[in-house]
Amino acid sequence: MAHAYTPGLKVTEGITIEKIRRLPLDGEVLVEVGTKVKAEDVVAKADLPGNVQLLNVANLLSLPPDEIEENMLKNPGDTVSKDEIIASTKGLFGLFKSQAHSPIDGVIESISDVTGQVILREPPIPVEVKAYTDGTVTETIPKEGVKVETYGTYIQGIFGVGGETLGELVVITDSPRDELKAEQILPEHKDKILVCGSLVTTDVIQNGIKHGVKGIIAGGIDDADLRQLLGYELGVAITGSEELGITLVVTEGFGSIAMAERTFALLKAREGMKTSINGATQIRAGVVRPEIVIPFVSDGEVPDVKDTVGLLDIGTPVRVIREPFFGKLGRVTELPIELQKLETEAEVRVLQVEFEDGEKSTLPRANVEAIEER
Repeated sequence: MAHAYTPGLKVTEGITIEKIRRLPLDGEVLVEVGTKVKAEDVVAKADLPGNVQLLNVANLLSLPPDEIEENMLKNPGDTVSKDEIIASTKGLFGLFKSQAHSPIDGVIESISDVTGQVILREPPIPVEVKAYTDGTVTETIPKEGVKVETYGTYIQGIFGVGGETLGELVVITDSPRDELKAEQILPEHKDKILVCGSLVTTDVIQNGIKHGVKGIIAGGIDDADLRQLLGYELGVAITGSEELGITLVVTEGFGSIAMAERTFALLKAREGMKTSINGATQIRAGVVRPEIVIPFVSDGEVPDVKDTVGLLDIGTPVRVIREPFFGKLGRVTELPIELQKLETEAEVRVLQVEFEDGEKSTLPRANVEAIEER
C-alpha cells in the first residue's frame, strides 16, 4: 500500500525522547551509562583555550629583539598576574630601569627573539554541557558527550528564539485564544516557563525578562514585535544563540494565531512540571525545530511507539504552512491519487482539508505539515 508523507511537527503526549549532549571540542565525560541525571546536571566539560595577547617587550624595554630573553623575569609556561613585572632592564647603577608588565592574568606561551614579542594566553574558558532533561544516560561518546533518554511529553514549535532553558510550567491564560497582557506577568513568575494563548508581544516579553521569566510559549508573534525584540531584521531563520534573557517558542506561526487546542490542553495537563525548552530554529537544510520537553516518571511499562512522523491518512491533523490559509488547522478528508493542475500549470498531488471552522479546501500536499498526535 502506498503512503503519503509531508513535513510534520510532533505534538506527543508520551514518547521516548533521546537527546545527544555534545561538547564543541574534546573534553571529559563525567557520567557513565546507566546514570540517572537531572536536567541541571553537568554531564561533560572541557576547557576552551583562552584568548591570546601579544606584548611587544622589545619596544617597552627599548632593546633589540634578540636581547629580550636575557631580560625576561618569566619563562614560557610560567603563570603571571595582571600588572606583574615580566621583564626588566638592569638600568644604570640599578636605576632608570625599563619594565614590562603583564596586561592580563594568564600564562607565558612563548618568547620571540625575532619579533621581540611575548605571547600571553588568558586562562582557559570552562565549557559545560548539562543533561537538559531528567533521564538516564544510555550511551557515552568518549571525550565528546552522552546520549540522555527520557519518557515524557514532546512538542515541537514552528519558530523560536533563545537557547536552552529550564523551569516550572505555568499556564497563565484561560484559553488558547486569549492574548497575554504584560501586567499579567508578576514577580512570582520568576524562573517559570509561561504558556499564553494566541499572541505574544514585545511588551509581554520585556516584562517577562524584567521579572526573570525563563521562557514563554505562545501561539504566534508579529514580525514587527520580533524585529523590535531582536533589534534587527531576521533574514535566514537560524536562531538559538540570542542572549535575550528569555527563550520564546511559537507553536503556530506569525500573527495573532490561537494555539492549537490539543497543544494548549496538553500543556495545561502538564502545569507545574519541570519543563525544558529550546528556541533554536533552522528552516533550511538540516531543519531544527524549537521544542518543549516535559519528562515524567511512569511506574508502568514505557510503550513502544511506532514512528509515523509525516504520514498522511484520512483524519490526520495538519497545519497549512503557505498562504492563503497560512496557520489554519484542520484534518485530511481526501487524498486523491491522481495529479491535479494548479493555476501555475504545474501538476502536483493534492489533498482535501476540513478546517476547524468547517470550511473545506483542496491544497497541494507541499502546503501542509502533519501534526503528530499520540
